[in-house]
Amino acid sequence: MSKKDTLEYEPKSAWEVYTSKKDLKAMDAMAKSYVEFLSECKTERLVMDYVRAKVEKAGFVDDLRAPQALRFNRNKTCFLARKGKRPLSEGFRLLGAHADCPRLDLKQRPFYEDTDLALAKTHYYGGIRKYHWLAMQLALHGTVVKKDGTEVTVCIGEEPGEPIFTITDLLPHLAYKEVTKKVSDAFEAEKLNIIMGHSPSLPGKKDEDKAKDPVKLRMLELLNEKYGITEADFLSAEMQAVPAGPARFVGVDEAIIGSYGQDDRSSVFCALEALLAETEPEYAQIVLFWDKEEIGSEGATGAKSLFFEYCMEELVDAWEPGARLSKVMMNGSALSADVSAAMDPDHKDVYEPLNAARMGYGPCFNKFTGHRGKVGANDAHPDFIGWLRRIFDDAGIPWHMSELGKVDMGGGGTVAKFLAVYGMDVIDVGVPVLSMHSPFELSSKVDIYACTKAFREFLKN
Repeated sequence: MSKKDTLEYEPKSAWEVYTSKKDLKAMDAMAKSYVEFLSECKTERLVMDYVRAKVEKAGFVDDLRAPQALRFNRNKTCFLARKGKRPLSEGFRLLGAHADCPRLDLKQRPFYEDTDLALAKTHYYGGIRKYHWLAMQLALHGTVVKKDGTEVTVCIGEEPGEPIFTITDLLPHLAYKEVTKKVSDAFEAEKLNIIMGHSPSLPGKKDEDKAKDPVKLRMLELLNEKYGITEADFLSAEMQAVPAGPARFVGVDEAIIGSYGQDDRSSVFCALEALLAETEPEYAQIVLFWDKEEIGSEGATGAKSLFFEYCMEELVDAWEPGARLSKVMMNGSALSADVSAAMDPDHKDVYEPLNAARMGYGPCFNKFTGHRGKVGANDAHPDFIGWLRRIFDDAGIPWHMSELGKVDMGGGGTVAKFLAVYGMDVIDVGVPVLSMHSPFELSSKVDIYACTKAFREFLKN
């Protein structure tokens, strides 16, 4: 080995690592499964349905006394645990990801009629660039709960024969004034209104039977015929507008996966695959999939809630009676599984190349996140990073490290700091993604493959 190879460091392309027929075949199979997962799981509730089916098939049960245990909270977040050979008090390996994504939520009173069109008002969820959502195909997903407690699942726009929805955009011929505005001013949140219909309800014979808003009424009639719901039922509903259609392979070589929701459902997929593959761990395995990360991890299903702590308390009582919860938590090791911003060839000016995530180089670690002077960050400890370097290098897994863009250029946060409060070691890691928070994010299939291998290595060490 040359002095250059010994002393200098350059991350290695995952494409140079996984060249065998065995790896390439396994990579393609995993990519196909991942595309199917993204296509099926458009909301956090659908992600939970997918996870539940997979882990129950693998023998997990809703009993924290069991060696393979699960616990779901409002079908938006879940806790999965597998017993290790060593006691909990000696430590555990935790993977934590989030299942929610930026989207458009329907308001509680969304429906109105204007210029002979039925429309639905929305309130955006998470960090979006509003213009991304104009003039594109949307599907509606959601849960409606009636006064009697009946729960109705709504899904319109995913099947080929179904109608889709959209938000209009201003034609360039009349946009002379709009194009002079700042982007933050040009696209108003209150104008993200979804077209729901156009044909009127048939009028009654009497004048008093004629609807004030016949197009809106026709839309409500159709929803009632299909789902048995009324306008008032939307007061107790969660309805989401998301990009319609399946995930797709991108590029002539099909090496890139394009889809809505890869932040952070790529991490959910990789973590779940790793958990299901590593069935005889040395240390206990914990996998957490949270909700509400995109809006600060708030609420009963976010990482700020005590759901994780309550589950661990019950787990300790069942698996190691008498052990102190604080000691168990302090001895834990965690990967906050979240995506990184891949360096974009058309926007290189916001990245610092030496410390930028790159597609095709395996999972990317972020020692810290936050903004400006690392405000709001968990800053991982070097001894933990050193251990991770060793186990991944020994396993031949390609990986690299990054920061989120240039200093003072912006910033972001993850669930890492909410795990770090317990004293455990935590670092952020995930696949690099292009067009993050857009309706069509891009990831590399070799990174998905490498990230799953990395998560497996972490769970079994």
